[in-house]
Amino acid sequence: MSTHIGLAAKATAFAALHTPAAPLALANAWDVASARIVEATGAPAVATTSAGVAWSLGSPDGDALARDRALDLIARVTAAVSVPVTADIEGGFGTDPAAVGETVAGVIAAGAVGINIEDGTRAPAEQAERLAAARAAADAAGVPLYINARIDTYLKGLGEPADRLDETLARATAYLRAGATGVFVPGVVDPALVAELAKGIDAPLNILLGPDAPAVAALGALGVSRVSLGSWVAEAAYGLVRRAAEELITDGTYGSLARSLPYGELNDLLKG
Repeated sequence: MSTHIGLAAKATAFAALHTPAAPLALANAWDVASARIVEATGAPAVATTSAGVAWSLGSPDGDALARDRALDLIARVTAAVSVPVTADIEGGFGTDPAAVGETVAGVIAAGAVGINIEDGTRAPAEQAERLAAARAAADAAGVPLYINARIDTYLKGLGEPADRLDETLARATAYLRAGATGVFVPGVVDPALVAELAKGIDAPLNILLGPDAPAVAALGALGVSRVSLGSWVAEAAYGLVRRAAEELITDGTYGSLARSLPYGELNDLLKG
């Protein structure tokens, strides 16, 4: 068994950040520069966004990015920051549980202490096997990896609306039994529904923020232990690229750049 003593301690510290009293708030990064920027704000951890990572590497989101390219990016990010890093690994970059275990071993070798892994349209029983393989790989490495099991019932509109809460809670129970540490339910911001999820899930609950979501403190009061911006930050950054380009080509002006990060500040973040 690998020791990974320092990584194990970092994983334990990362898990302790999940509490409704002060929810872990993650502005997801997608490359070294964005990770350094997030860390410089005083964030206690850095999370990657699979969509932003894929886009930055020239791939669409949705299990299209090659595993080795994803692992290389994770390694670059963990080497660039001192805080714990949790990596979004989409569906696990593997067609079967054994391949997911190989991915997780690679994630740990790259220096991350947490993962997001989504079920999508997979059968819950199949996803439980994949989560069990992820936990076994982490155990073999001697690292208490934080496995954030994403449940896509609401995000993808799976099943009948009236059945989604019960289905989500059933999946959460199965995924936790298989080895997940926490549960991520994107696509839900209604306070009453968030409260039901927090009450029914016996583990830290992660909610995806968005323009219509309650404030972080309000979500904590509902029982949420972790919030994240997902691909929103990357989308905003690329939106600025388009606005600046359109303004320059159409009007010959560049007011869109008024609030950009100064060159010197960004350059200094990447020194050393």
